[in-house]
Amino acid sequence: MTSAGDWVAGARPRTLPAAVAPVLVGTGAAAGAGAFDAGRALLALVVALSLQVAVNYANDYSDGVRGTDSDRVGPTRLVASRLATATAVRTAAVICFGIAAVAGLALAAMTSWWLLAVGAVAIAAAWFYTGGAKPYGYRALGEVSVFVFFGVVAVVGTAYVQAEQILPQAVVASVPVGLLACALLVVNNLRDIDSDAGSGKRTLAVVLGERRTRWLYAGVFVLSFVVVAGLALFSRPFAALGLAAAILALPPVGAVLGGARGADLLPALRATGLIQLLLGVLLAIGLAI
Repeated sequence: MTSAGDWVAGARPRTLPAAVAPVLVGTGAAAGAGAFDAGRALLALVVALSLQVAVNYANDYSDGVRGTDSDRVGPTRLVASRLATATAVRTAAVICFGIAAVAGLALAAMTSWWLLAVGAVAIAAAWFYTGGAKPYGYRALGEVSVFVFFGVVAVVGTAYVQAEQILPQAVVASVPVGLLACALLVVNNLRDIDSDAGSGKRTLAVVLGERRTRWLYAGVFVLSFVVVAGLALFSRPFAALGLAAAILALPPVGAVLGGARGADLLPALRATGLIQLLLGVLLAIGLAI
């Protein structure tokens, strides 16, 4: 039987900052506009976390049945490791998608029914990342999807369900949040570049090659903090608090540019998630003031 610890590991908890950070930033933007609503913020967090876990289980299932997870370094893969059946992992993904859908339905009922369309597109994007006959995650489009859904949609959507309008500061703040979510995927795919290339999984890292992927990782960090600085300079001065997270970016960027490979990239992967979460907390405070 699959243990509770196996299911937790399979949910890939270290990726959860990618779900929490945009909700924090969107809520901070709403608070700064005088529209903070704890209940709606909590529902948005449920949607984001459920979708993230659903994506992780769906990827585990799809990659597992395709055999692309057979030789990987990193978190436990339930299907590839035969710790759980493919059917059980697919069912877990569907349950998490269902939780996200119910919470999203509640938010739509409170605000606007067009959010149902956004939610449907988000769920479809999550499934077809590695699922279906032609998964777009195998065609170097994963970073684009992550930026859109764990950056723009999540931050602007969280602010919208509280303020009931699209806030310009939320739109701008969604850019660094989305970029750091991309950084998480970039370093993850850099770690798996050899196994992905061998299994025919054409991630952006495989397409760009190792050297360019390393510079992409560093460039994403630089651009994200440049946007934070611009937000502070031209709109929300206290958003500059988010720049403090840049200090923590030095070790992982140094490791990636220094040539770390395989398991040696795991500390950089963990650090990227923590940096994203810290940026989310600090930027949320700065926008709320």
